[in-house]
Amino acid sequence: MSWNFDEKSPIYAQIAQHIKMQIVSHEITIGQQLPTVREYAETAGVNPNTMQRAFTELEREGIVYSQRTAGRFVTDNQALIAEKRRELSRSELESFVSNMVKIGFDKSQIIPELENFLKEGS
Repeated sequence: MSWNFDEKSPIYAQIAQHIKMQIVSHEITIGQQLPTVREYAETAGVNPNTMQRAFTELEREGIVYSQRTAGRFVTDNQALIAEKRRELSRSELESFVSNMVKIGFDKSQIIPELENFLKEGS
């Protein structure tokens, strides 16, 4: 089944973001071996070169590493994963606040609105 991509950013960056989200949420665990480029490309419905570029980006960030002949693995650096989790959180919050302001909320209204939403969801 192919993944859904938007037109806002390059597909390789969206793939890297998706895998990073799986790592920081512990869906993919520390030290776990990742599927091969071809397997992931088939699952995502993209060209293997696009998937390779996503993996290269994740390696550059230190989130995954390659072992010759053994494949790619998730880093065991828990501090790095926690840092990436905070970065993702900040990005999501920036997007949320920006969208709330765009639809007419004052920054002072956002927290009460969020608190109401969280109370209703419980």
